[in-house]
Amino acid sequence: MGWLWAIIVGFVLGLIAKAIIPGKQHSPLWLTTICGMLGAIAGNAIARGFGVDETEGIDWARHIFQLVAAIVIVFLVDMAYMTLRGKKKQRA
Repeated sequence: MGWLWAIIVGFVLGLIAKAIIPGKQHSPLWLTTICGMLGAIAGNAIARGFGVDETEGIDWARHIFQLVAAIVIVFLVDMAYMTLRGKKKQRA
């Protein structure tokens, strides 16, 4: 059940990150989901470092760290994806 939740959270975080980033992102949905999963993992680690990973009620600080990490990761991976995709088109 843990993997299913990781995929669902990654999917949602990736879509929210894509919606926040200005302009069009060209990365496919599966890559966005993986970036969202990585953002959740990185956000949890950052929240743990700040000591706000487990609070009473809803962990808003942890969720904000997860979202910010997902935005950064989606942005960087989309740039890399388009760079690699552009090089493939030039070879053909």
